[in-house]
Amino acid sequence: MTFRRMQENLRKVLWARIRARQLTGVGLAEMTNFKQAHISNFLNGKRGLSLEGMDRVLEVQRLSVLDLLDAEEVNKRASITPPSDDQFENVLLVDAEVAANEAVVTSAQVKDILKYKKNFLKRLRANMESARGPAEAGGRERKQWRRFVLIKAGREEGMSMYPRLLPNATVLIDRHYTSLQAYRKNEPNMYAVKKDGGCTVKYVERSGNNLVLRPHNQAFPVEVVAIEESRTAADYIVGRVCHVEIET
Repeated sequence: MTFRRMQENLRKVLWARIRARQLTGVGLAEMTNFKQAHISNFLNGKRGLSLEGMDRVLEVQRLSVLDLLDAEEVNKRASITPPSDDQFENVLLVDAEVAANEAVVTSAQVKDILKYKKNFLKRLRANMESARGPAEAGGRERKQWRRFVLIKAGREEGMSMYPRLLPNATVLIDRHYTSLQAYRKNEPNMYAVKKDGGCTVKYVERSGNNLVLRPHNQAFPVEVVAIEESRTAADYIVGRVCHVEIET
C-alpha cells in the first residue's frame, strides 16, 4: 500500500466526519496549527501532507496508521485465518463489541475459528443500505468490512429470542446485509443491532424516526432506539443473522 493511498484514505475519513458534522475544515486547521488554505487544499486533493503533517492530523483526530489501511489488504496480509480447503471457509468468532465496530478483525480479537461450507456462504445474498452517520471503523464503507463473523449469545440475549436462540448459541452474522427488507417473504429477519457499544439480537422494524427491537419471547420487553437526525437505520444494523447453532 502506498503513502499516496494512505493520504487518500485519510481524506475520506476527514470528509466523513465533516459530513457528519463532527468536524470542520476551519476547526481542523486550528487544531493542527495549519493555515486554513493548507487544510482546504489537502481535503480537496490539491496537495498532500508531509509526514509531520500527517502525524499532526492523526494525533488531533485520534487516528492511527491502522485506520488508514485498506481492510481487504490488511485481512489478506495479517494471516488471521489459516488456509481453508476447497469446501470450507474459516469464519472468526469474536466478542459482540468487535462484531459491531471493527471492519478488520485482528488475531488478538479472535476467540475461535469455525468452518462453514463455501457453497453455503456464497448463496447468501448481501443487501447494504446507505449509512450517513459517523465514519465506521476509520471511515471504511461497509462493503470493505470482513463480511461474516460469529458471536456467542449471552444468557438474556438467548432467552429473549427463545426458541430461535438459546444462551451460548453461536450466531453467524452477515455484516453486508444492513437493509430492513425481508430476506424471505413473510419471514422476519433476525438482526444484530448496535447497543451499548456491542450488539443485541432482535427482530427489527422502523417506526417513524425510531427502530423497534422486538424479542421472540414475549416475556421480554420491546426496545425502541431513536434514529439520530444525521443517521439512517443502516447505521445501527450490524448485520443479518443468517445461521444459528445451538449446543445441546
